[in-house]
Amino acid sequence: MKELNISNGVYVEITYVLREDGPEGEELEVCPAEDPFGFTIGKDEVLPAFEAALMGKKGGDSFEFVLSEEDAYGPEDPEGFVEVPKSAFIVDGELDESIFEVDSVVPMETEDGEEMIGVVAEVQLNSVIVDFNHPFAGMPLHFAGEIKLVSSAPPASN
Repeated sequence: MKELNISNGVYVEITYVLREDGPEGEELEVCPAEDPFGFTIGKDEVLPAFEAALMGKKGGDSFEFVLSEEDAYGPEDPEGFVEVPKSAFIVDGELDESIFEVDSVVPMETEDGEEMIGVVAEVQLNSVIVDFNHPFAGMPLHFAGEIKLVSSAPPASN
């Protein structure tokens, strides 16, 4: 059976370590061998530049590359910082004080019912500044890992 190379439409599983900027940068995310990350090339499941960097590789190959800020999640958008009144955090008549700390993760809903995740950037007297930018916006991303599987389809789930 011919070994598949990564190309459009194939299913891929990888392990990786994601760092900010380069191999010595802050560790942002780890995807270990026990729980590889799987996706199908060409289905908009990962960043286009990420897919492009893996093209042509096969199972067992290692990879290492940096995605520029522009190819990753783009620059931090100042409009992604939103001032939210503290009264928006009243739950069952009580003000949830636990979220009023910088770096607290805040799940919120838009008026359309869409869930958004924000991070508290600043706490003011009567409001909170919440950052709705992607957590990795504004930074180049360094990926290093290994291709664990290249297949014509995802494995059948048990």
